[in-house]
Amino acid sequence: MNNRLAITLSVVFHPLLLTTYLFLLLFFVTPDLLGVNAFELTGMSSLLLLIFVNTFVVPAVTIFYMHKARIISSLQVDNLAERRLPYLMCVLVYALATYLFGWKLEPIAELAPKIAVILGSVTVSLFVVFAISLTWKVSAHATGIGGAIAMLSGMIIRFNETALLPSLLATILIGGCVLSARLQLNAHNSGQILAGFLCGAAVSSATVYFFF
Repeated sequence: MNNRLAITLSVVFHPLLLTTYLFLLLFFVTPDLLGVNAFELTGMSSLLLLIFVNTFVVPAVTIFYMHKARIISSLQVDNLAERRLPYLMCVLVYALATYLFGWKLEPIAELAPKIAVILGSVTVSLFVVFAISLTWKVSAHATGIGGAIAMLSGMIIRFNETALLPSLLATILIGGCVLSARLQLNAHNSGQILAGFLCGAAVSSATVYFFF
């Protein structure tokens, strides 16, 4: 794998984008599982756009302005010392999104409460990454991929959602490519990637088991 491909994979499957990808998949493959089958296509599309804005656009803009203000030296936030504030801001943004989707946005909170459950799961994963990043550089890409794989696996096992199996296999394949890309770019070592993957997988597995 050359560096150009590795960079492309890292950007296209940025951790903040993985949340939107996961919801896109669940909305259109298993809408009944999340309760969004009550919405028309335009309604689901608008809901997905709202999730995208809350989980990607807002934190991405926040990080961009941190870079413009020279609080961080790179948009990739590669420096361990600089990761703490951006990660904390992402945790707060996701926590707010969880609160809005779970309690304030009607009828979404009533018809599709699992949206807030998944957002809460991502928030916890981000907090774990933030906490670890106080002393060690764990991979956020791996955390997101581990969380997505465990979430899909848990739904297949617990609810017999076999329609998700092709998506799970595709996620595993893409995840392997993305994590290889992170190694290729020397963004992380194998230990940091493994730790991130296990953190994401553990949080998502617990979420499906206890809250779905």
